[in-house]
Amino acid sequence: MRVMKFISLAVILVVASTFIAAQDKTTETTPTVKHVPIASVSPVSGKEMFSNYCAVCHGTDAKGGGPAASALKTAPPDLTVLAKKEGGKYPAAHVAAVIRGQADMASHGSKDMPVWGPLFASISQGHDSEVQQRVANLVDYVQSLQAK
Repeated sequence: MRVMKFISLAVILVVASTFIAAQDKTTETTPTVKHVPIASVSPVSGKEMFSNYCAVCHGTDAKGGGPAASALKTAPPDLTVLAKKEGGKYPAAHVAAVIRGQADMASHGSKDMPVWGPLFASISQGHDSEVQQRVANLVDYVQSLQAK
């Protein structure tokens, strides 16, 4: 009888330990995105803006593997193949519309991905010409990243 109680107690402890370990592992491995205020970066450099605004999700190589990518519900696309997907023609107008928040994109505008148009307007203090410059330079920079 004592052996049976000992075995039962050991089984209960093993099951409880496994359950606790599984709970701890779930909370440890769940990635999250830390939302921070947008910093003003010069509108002149598309590369600098990409590094500060886009690379956290899309990666510095623009292939979708940024440090925050694993925490997103929708994986960031590989921005280096946009022209390839369009038969070799870079979709500049579409890219600009996505950045401004005027295109229907699942990730843009959700909790995961900000719509940059209004954010650029806020840091540009409402100067639309500066917002246009930011968008144009980002579009040009992404074009320079297209796979040959």
